[in-house]
Amino acid sequence: MSNARETSPASGTRKGESVRALTRGLAILRHINETGACRPGEIAKSLGIPRPTVYRLLETLEEAGYVAFSSSSNRVRVTRFAASLGDSARQDSELCHVAGPLLAEYGSKLVWPLDLSIYDNAAMVIQETTHGRSPLSIDRAMIGYRLPVLRTSAGRAYLTYCSADERRLILEHLRRLGDPADAQFLDPVWLGSMFEETQGRGLALRDAGEFRAQTASLAAPIISVGSVAGCISMIWIRSAMSTANAIETYGKALEEIARKIAFSLT
Repeated sequence: MSNARETSPASGTRKGESVRALTRGLAILRHINETGACRPGEIAKSLGIPRPTVYRLLETLEEAGYVAFSSSSNRVRVTRFAASLGDSARQDSELCHVAGPLLAEYGSKLVWPLDLSIYDNAAMVIQETTHGRSPLSIDRAMIGYRLPVLRTSAGRAYLTYCSADERRLILEHLRRLGDPADAQFLDPVWLGSMFEETQGRGLALRDAGEFRAQTASLAAPIISVGSVAGCISMIWIRSAMSTANAIETYGKALEEIARKIAFSLT
């Protein structure tokens, strides 16, 4: 009888263990939702939970459909199934959930590294990337990296295709921040020309060494339900390929990725 009680699911010990596991699981879920994306080791350190326990609980949450690991890194995010966790985090997680497999698929074809980025507080923040898998990348560990808006193709694509009201607010914010590197790109004449050229080709361009002198990039906006959910960029080494060749060779594929992501979000 004693052994039966000890192994019974209704026993105090087992109940206590179950409650503790549930509490820890919910704490992990809240932490992921608050941070947007994080690694198991970061969760363990932040919450004071042993790393093996974090991995075990993440496996359970993944099996239940509440979290998913990134296709390009060891980061975990909440899924669209966790709809009650908050709209902003859920939308970003859904975007990454949809984009990850497409970046993996097209990354192997295009070879040059691809980035998925979203706008956040005067910067474009990389959410998914193929930098770690591309043999042509000169950068690593790019997820979470904050890119300048005016000096990157992703930022230029976002500014061009977001609403006029949002664009005005972003530009006002950038002017208040007063980064000297942004000054020439805040000129109304330059901005008007950039918007016109970007809309004309359907892709934003960075190719004058204005951010990273060694590289250039193209970006396509992901337009879903009338707004820009994010941008897809391709980065290449300037000395290896001309801008005209990059647009002709890779432009259509970049637009195709953006369209497929947008379609999956609707």
